[in-house]
Amino acid sequence: MPINVSIAAHVDDELVHAFEWLTPQLSSSNPPPSRDHLVEIVASPATVLFVAHDTESGGAIVGSLTLALFRIPTGLRAWIEDVVVDGDARGKGVGEALNRAALEHARSVGARTVDLTSRPSREVANRLYQRLGFVARDTNVYRLILEAE
Repeated sequence: MPINVSIAAHVDDELVHAFEWLTPQLSSSNPPPSRDHLVEIVASPATVLFVAHDTESGGAIVGSLTLALFRIPTGLRAWIEDVVVDGDARGKGVGEALNRAALEHARSVGARTVDLTSRPSREVANRLYQRLGFVARDTNVYRLILEAE
């Protein structure tokens, strides 16, 4: 499957619709982002939204990845989040193309590291991350859920 990965520069109906069907494949507990939320993501200097297009099927969006960039006292850091590939496109290099584009972008803007998390049950994704050079860190990941007031 020939894939073209690009950075989303604007939000159109195609992008909104793509997230409407990609998001449920990523998370059953979170709704797809609204058009306004996608506009915020695309406009923010702290996030870069990558989309993968299947060039054989008229350029349909078949996956996405969000790269978060943030400066801390020890340097510019990057974090890969919300990687999703459409079920019909899995195993065809889409995830690898998205990750390689994000890693190159992070490198080009001077990030010192790129982190991500992946559930152990996502065996294929974990093998991909290891093949790309990611190594498991000896750390704990904590989460505190902030209740809305």
